[in-house]
Amino acid sequence: MRVTALSSGSKGNAVLVEGRDGALLVDAGLSARDLLARIALAGADPAAIEAVLVTHEHTDHVRGLDAFVKRLEIPVYATSGTIAEFLLHRKPSKQAITTCAVRALEPFAVGEFVIESLPLSHDAREPCGYTISEDGARLGYCTDTGIVPDGVRDRLAACDALVLEANHCPRMLEEGPYPAMLKRRIRSRRGHLSNDQTADLLRSFSGDLAAVMLAHLSDTNNTPERARIAAESAFGLFSSDVQLSVALQQTVSGPMVV
Repeated sequence: MRVTALSSGSKGNAVLVEGRDGALLVDAGLSARDLLARIALAGADPAAIEAVLVTHEHTDHVRGLDAFVKRLEIPVYATSGTIAEFLLHRKPSKQAITTCAVRALEPFAVGEFVIESLPLSHDAREPCGYTISEDGARLGYCTDTGIVPDGVRDRLAACDALVLEANHCPRMLEEGPYPAMLKRRIRSRRGHLSNDQTADLLRSFSGDLAAVMLAHLSDTNNTPERARIAAESAFGLFSSDVQLSVALQQTVSGPMVV
């Protein structure tokens, strides 16, 4: 599999996962026009995309979802809570889209991909991450969560590669311009993973991990360099051969090969 971040951060998130014969999009947080432009920049064919997997209903993850899936005539997979919340704020006059509800830790297939939904902890209706497998390779996708539950950690530990949140540097958040209430939200169990939390998670894994893409970095409370240094401190415990990359907001990042 080839994993390309089309955009990652608080202004919009979308990650393209290309397999042998098909592709998936995880989240559609840019306009449909921008998604198609970045897919072209990645050298990919939008016609190969078989579905969009949605992690939760926040705007930076679903901004272009409606227009994108209608244009490509593909289904949306998400938890029932995410689907309900998305449809609640959708104009009834809009053309119907195909939605498929997924259950936590129950595998389902899209083309040649086998996917599991991972329950996460964020201030959304029913947020989730995913594992995506094809031909024996497994990708874990975990962003927008304040903690990683033990059962989810075990699923991620079994992956060959990860797209993993490293949202903020705790010191930059504490000293930064955000109001106290927003800082508490970000640090909470229903907020976002810090660089330190991500490094601790990586330290808990064995030496089988081949690649990590750090994602959903805050423009205000983090830098790619700080996130990278934190992750590298964890890699030193089990391998210096892990392919490490950082997904950026304004440009296509990758591909990471799984």
